[in-house]
Formats: sequence, structure tokens, C-alpha cells
Amino acid sequence: MRDFLARYRFGYAMVLPVVAVLALLVVLPLLQGVYFGFTDINDTTIANPVLDREARYSFVGWDNYLNVLSGSAAFGSFWATLVRTVIWTFACVVCHYGIGLGLAMLLNRRMRGRGLYRVLLILPWAVPVFISAFAWRYLLNADYGLVNWVLETLGLPGQVWLGQSDLALVSVIAVNVWLGVPFMMVALLGGLQAIPSDLYEAAEMDGATPWQRFVNVTMPGLRPVSSSVVLLGVIWTFNMFPVIYLITGNNPHTRILVTYAFERFFSGATRDYAIASTYGVLILSVLLVFAAIYRRAMARQGEEL
Repeated sequence: MRDFLARYRFGYAMVLPVVAVLALLVVLPLLQGVYFGFTDINDTTIANPVLDREARYSFVGWDNYLNVLSGSAAFGSFWATLVRTVIWTFACVVCHYGIGLGLAMLLNRRMRGRGLYRVLLILPWAVPVFISAFAWRYLLNADYGLVNWVLETLGLPGQVWLGQSDLALVSVIAVNVWLGVPFMMVALLGGLQAIPSDLYEAAEMDGATPWQRFVNVTMPGLRPVSSSVVLLGVIWTFNMFPVIYLITGNNPHTRILVTYAFERFFSGATRDYAIASTYGVLILSVLLVFAAIYRRAMARQGEEL
């Protein structure tokens, strides 16, 4: 053990600060959240040094998980919110990948002004999310938004894009797609440039059509990159809080798991830290299960994540 530590002590010295920061900012809050999920803690039972109040919450076991998973409306209708979260995630990731792949293939060709196009398409990704969210909230405003002005100019009726309807969910999906496509485009463009051109030349000499070259050369060549960016895209989108909350607020038609956990923790007459922590643990569990299944599926295809 002494020889092993002496051999790799420089590496451990470099890693130690990162491990310490992650333990302080991620692991400890995570463990505290898991513990709170087994209690009835809220803003009336938590310790408050300012009010000289000691903690009065108690351990309730699995009651919070049973109440949430029962689907009761009083605890956020977990299953309905999960379905909405899956729809939101699936729609965004599919559009991210499809549009990003199309743009990447376009920019991979030789064309005039290709560098300028790359900069313009990356611009939405470079702008801070909260600025983009506020800008789109203004553009989609039902009374004075630019989108309705364009529709009315074309003789079409304006819409209440961010109102109490499913149209609000469509609107935030469109905004998130606009924000997420640049990352997918850049990642897939790098993957396209890593595919040897000899493969395309050989396929063309064998008489392969453009579609056959796309299916048999491009997509297999992009598989290592695609597997990684899709997994990252699902995790990021599943937990995408700012786009939904900054644009639509507490709209039940756009509520996903992470926004509801935030509402229970920071909103309402009584801030229910226990239920919010329960939702946080369930969100983590869903993502871990998905990641495990996804990695196993990729391993069967010969890919490692």
C-alpha cells in the first residue's frame, strides 16, 4: 500500500481538491436530502437560530414516498408529472439530435461563409439561459409579443402561447430546442469530421446512394459521439429548470418533476422540505435507472460510455 500511494501520490494530490469540493457541494447536500425524505421537515419544524427555535421534525420512514407514489394530487400527482417530464424530455432530445445532425452535416460541407454560419448557429448556446428565457417570454407575449404580431400581420389569429393550456408546453419545448441545438450540432460536427473520408470514397465507388452512405457510414461513425450526447441531453433536459420556470412560472401545464420539487421547497404557505427532498431522490433514481439501461443497450452494440 505504501508503494502504491508513493507511486500515485501526485495524481491523488491533483484529484483531492476536486473530490473535496464535490463532497462539500454535492455529496453532503445529497445525503441530507435523502435523510429529509424520511422525515416530516418543513419551514415550521426546522431549526431556526434567529427565532431561537429548535428542530421539531420527526422520522416518518417511507410515508413520504408512499404518499408521492400513490399519485395523490396533494403531493403533486407524481405519475402525471412524470409523464409530462418524459414527453418534454423526449421531444426536446429528438429535436436537438435531428436538427443538430442536419446542421452539422450542412456545415461539414465546403461552402462560402461556413465560419460565419457556425458562429451564428452557436450564438444561442453562448447567451446565458436566463437572458434567452426573458427574451422569449417577451416574444411569446400574447398582447405585445413579436410572434403574435407576425401572425396577425400575415392574417392569422394570435395565440396565448404561455397561458393555461398545452400550448405553453409546446412553446417551452420550442425555446429549449432553440437553446440546445447548438451544443448537439458542435458535438456531431466533431464526430463527422472524425469519420475517415476513405470510407465515403469506397462506398461511392461501390455504387452506394447518398442515403446508403448516410445509413451505413455516417450513422455508424457517429455512434460513439451520439451515445454520449444523447445521454447527456436526456439528463440535462430532464433537469432543465430555468427555461420552464423563467418563462411560464408555476403553470401546471408545463410542470415537470424538477420544477415541482422547487415549488414545494420554496413556494406555498408552508415550505415542505420533506416532499421536495422526496421528489429529488425520485428524480435521481429515475435518471440512474435510465442511465443503467442506456449503458447496457450501448454495451450490447459494442459501445462504451
